Amino acid sequence: MNLLSRGAMLGNEEAAMKIKIVIHDAEEGGYWAEAPAIPGCASQGETMGELILNLREAIAGCLAIEVEPATSGGEELIMELSA
Repeated sequence: MNLLSRGAMLGNEEAAMKIKIVIHDAEEGGYWAEAPAIPGCASQGETMGELILNLREAIAGCLAIEVEPATSGGEELIMELSA
């Protein structure tokens, strides 16, 4: 379970991840939005409420993707950096 869904399940705003989104008016009506910090993560909705629900689902899906750990192909140095 990722941080986003865990915070939502607890009903605790402090436990939920906060992600900035950009909302656009859709030419055909309704709205579409993107989460610039997560490349390719976007959704749409006919109403603002539907958009937010759809975008939450899209963000959860984007963050749930399992990424293979990096492996060394030779003399590279692999490290983790905390920000």
